[in-house]
Amino acid sequence: MITTKGHLAPGTAAMGSEDAVPSLRLAMADYFTLGNALCGFMAVWQLAAAAHYAAAASVPLQRDAIATAVILLLAAAAFDLFDGRVARKFGGSGMGAELDNLADVISFGFAPAFFVVAWGTLGGDGGIAPVIAAAAVLLAVVVRLARFSCQSPGATSFSGLPGPFGAMAVVTIVLLDPPVLVGTVAVLVVAWLMVSRIEYPKPRGRLAYAVLAWMLGSVACLAAWAMDAPAGEALLYSGSSLVLMLMLAIPVYVFMTRRGGHDDEDDGLPAPAPPTPREG
Repeated sequence: MITTKGHLAPGTAAMGSEDAVPSLRLAMADYFTLGNALCGFMAVWQLAAAAHYAAAASVPLQRDAIATAVILLLAAAAFDLFDGRVARKFGGSGMGAELDNLADVISFGFAPAFFVVAWGTLGGDGGIAPVIAAAAVLLAVVVRLARFSCQSPGATSFSGLPGPFGAMAVVTIVLLDPPVLVGTVAVLVVAWLMVSRIEYPKPRGRLAYAVLAWMLGSVACLAAWAMDAPAGEALLYSGSSLVLMLMLAIPVYVFMTRRGGHDDEDDGLPAPAPPTPREG
């Protein structure tokens, strides 16, 4: 549920004068956004409690605690996916965009960064490297959200890896538990993707429901892994590898599609007219 500066969100009081004041009452979509923030906070709390116990008892992190924290982040991503749709259908408030950015910093910036710190600390020999990678993730999300707030609301794609997908990629790397330095480099690559100029399509229509189905499938795999079900490890690693491949495959697909479009224009086909501001 993002609006840019200078644009009033749905539900804003339209008074037709300079005294127009945005509505400061929570709308239905804002409760989805608050659910996003709450899930991010609960994920950090769950992981912090598990890390404290693991450090005190000199044991690895409990599987069920890790799975619960990741499921909470997936729930945060689901809330973030649909708060904008709810705002478009039922109207939003004047503070919806600000709430959305603040919630995203918690769930997709601080929470995955905390995952990296907890993993690197318990992993041992990583030194300061995991902390640097975690800080890079947090700062990348902050910069990305600030940059997105200044972009046109009519864009059909994201510039850089969206925060929820970046957070899931970071958590996936942690779940795969590579050597600390290898994992640190992989996390830094994800942080770079979030602030890069690589374009990712916005999940709308059927794509949004496909993303939701992917989230539900991820929850099922995590539950199987946490309960130590047969083939649980195989499900976790295959699912995690699929997530990472998807992060890389989407921009390649977009690049190849647009390159093909440019080739058509070069062959003399008329280029489509640029959208008007009302078309979005």
